Amino acid sequence: MIGKMKTPPRQHALRTGRISLADQVYLITTVTRRRAPVFSDLFAGRTLVRQLQHHHRSGDAETLAYVIMPDHLHWMFRLRAASLSRTVQTLKGASSRAVPALTWQAGFHDQALRDERQLKAYARYIVANPLRAGLVDRIGAYPLWDTVWLQADTEANWDWGG
Repeated sequence: MIGKMKTPPRQHALRTGRISLADQVYLITTVTRRRAPVFSDLFAGRTLVRQLQHHHRSGDAETLAYVIMPDHLHWMFRLRAASLSRTVQTLKGASSRAVPALTWQAGFHDQALRDERQLKAYARYIVANPLRAGLVDRIGAYPLWDTVWLQADTEANWDWGG
């Protein structure tokens, strides 16, 4: 008799139904191992920003918004060349090599954003995370975020949902 079937690891559940579509906008969240606050160190955070910029320049993913919290990343991007899993895997691998203290938790959470009219609202929500977490009292005081829409707007005109 074959032994009792094991329950699949939790990260497998995150992959269920995951598909990669070119030109699809995704919002991913990925967490450091054991929620270590690696990005409390500004150098580590800026190193991850450079990795995001590299993915943007390489054509793999067009970054629309991100915020790097002390122990996790929220990244909204339009997938271009590679698969979703490969794009995130490449980002996590390169950033781990660049920041020796960084180890990512396996897997990531993804959401396909289908309503193009809501992307700016999602971006606002993403970059307001430091406000909601109580890390700063205004988003401009937090150094590890960006969005393509801020170039056309001013921070004062945004409803940060905080």
